[in-house]
Amino acid sequence: MSPSPSAEERKPASDNQSINLRVVDANHQEVAFKIKRHTPMKKLMNAYCQKQGKALDSVRFIADGTRINPEDTPDSLELEEDDMIQVEVMQIGGSTMKSLK
Repeated sequence: MSPSPSAEERKPASDNQSINLRVVDANHQEVAFKIKRHTPMKKLMNAYCQKQGKALDSVRFIADGTRINPEDTPDSLELEEDDMIQVEVMQIGGSTMKSLK
């Protein structure tokens, strides 16, 4: 009978399937999430908004300067362990000022 793998030998496989990410807002408040690498980011986005009491359509999520789409995954975004995701409040309206002559 071959010996069964120890917990230490099995651990890396499960670690490779999940990733820890930090979601940080403009006030530098940080919320940590553990998500599987193939899970759509929509799950993290919804969880963050629910936890913070924000509407999903009122914020945007950005990783490495790129806006995150709900169907993106940590793998498709090439996110690494402990990467930071920025949350910005979307601004509505606004216009350019034209000089009055």
